[in-house]
Amino acid sequence: MESDTITLTDEAGRSLVCQMEMSVKLGDASYALLSPADYPVDIFAWMETDQDEEMLVPLEDSELGDVFATAEAVLAEQNLKLQRSALSLTAAGDLPEVDEEQLLVLELEGASETDEPDEYQLLATFYHDEQEYAIYTPIEPVLFVVRLQKDNQPELLSPEEFKAIQPQLQPLFEEQMIDDID
Repeated sequence: MESDTITLTDEAGRSLVCQMEMSVKLGDASYALLSPADYPVDIFAWMETDQDEEMLVPLEDSELGDVFATAEAVLAEQNLKLQRSALSLTAAGDLPEVDEEQLLVLELEGASETDEPDEYQLLATFYHDEQEYAIYTPIEPVLFVVRLQKDNQPELLSPEEFKAIQPQLQPLFEEQMIDDID
C-alpha cells in the first residue's frame, strides 16, 4: 500500500488530511482511494417519535454550531480533539476500545439484502439545552475516491460521476489490493 498524504479541501476552506491507500490509472486519468488520517465522527440527536419511541437523527451542518463547543469539551475528556474538517467532522487521538454493547447498527433505506449494515461506535453522549446528543464513529474505514490532477491535487468526484465510473474503477482497485498483498 502507498502511504502518501493528501489534503482534501472543501468549498469552505476546511481541510481533511488523508492517507492515499492506493492509486490506479484509467485511460488518461489517475484515481486514488483515500482514508482520513483522523476518525470521522457523526453527531446525532435523540428525538421522540409519534409512537413515544426515541430515534437518532443526524445533525445538519446548520445545527452543528449550537452544539460543537459542548461536543468538543465532552470528547476532550477522552483525549480526543473534535475538528471541523472537510467532508466530515473528525476526532484526532486514540479511540477507546470497541464495546460491542455500545454499537449502533444502521441499515440504510434502499439498501439491498446483501448490503452489510453500517456499524458505529459510541464515543460520548451529552446534553445541550435539554436535548440529548450522541457522538459516533464508523467501525469500517471511510474511503473517498478522487481524481488526481497533474499536480497530484485531489479532485472529489460528483456522486453522478462516481456512479458512472465506479464499475470500471472497482476491479482496478481490487487488482491493486491483491498485488499489494502478494
